[in-house]
Amino acid sequence: MTIRIAVTDADITACGPVMRELRPHVPETEFLARVRTQETSGYRLVMVEEGGEVVAVAGIRVGENLAWGRFLYVDDLVTLPAARSRGYGAALLTWLKGYAAEQGCGQLHLDSGLQREAAHRFYEREGVARTGYHFVAPIPGGE
Repeated sequence: MTIRIAVTDADITACGPVMRELRPHVPETEFLARVRTQETSGYRLVMVEEGGEVVAVAGIRVGENLAWGRFLYVDDLVTLPAARSRGYGAALLTWLKGYAAEQGCGQLHLDSGLQREAAHRFYEREGVARTGYHFVAPIPGGE
């Protein structure tokens, strides 16, 4: 198993099928461009490879705010359904915690949809505490 930041266009494109398990609304034809655009604001795509295939990915960014100080935010974290329960997600989360420490972050944060109960059990088993709710208000005319 290899875990690394996706750097090349080929790396990012190889992550697309895995990410579509979590973000099916992002068209395959737009995935690379959207990741590259998000990279300008600090987004990084982390990939887990096994046997030359991408089996799990995480989209991350380092941030800083008054509430949390310096933190690593996990925008996306997903493992292919056929690769679940094989330790890839746990290894990726461990890697992310190490990366956060290297970046001087005091915390790792992520949001998860209420319907993702299996993911919640995984996060809690891996030491990620459930601490609140995330609220959303759509903005008319926004994207």
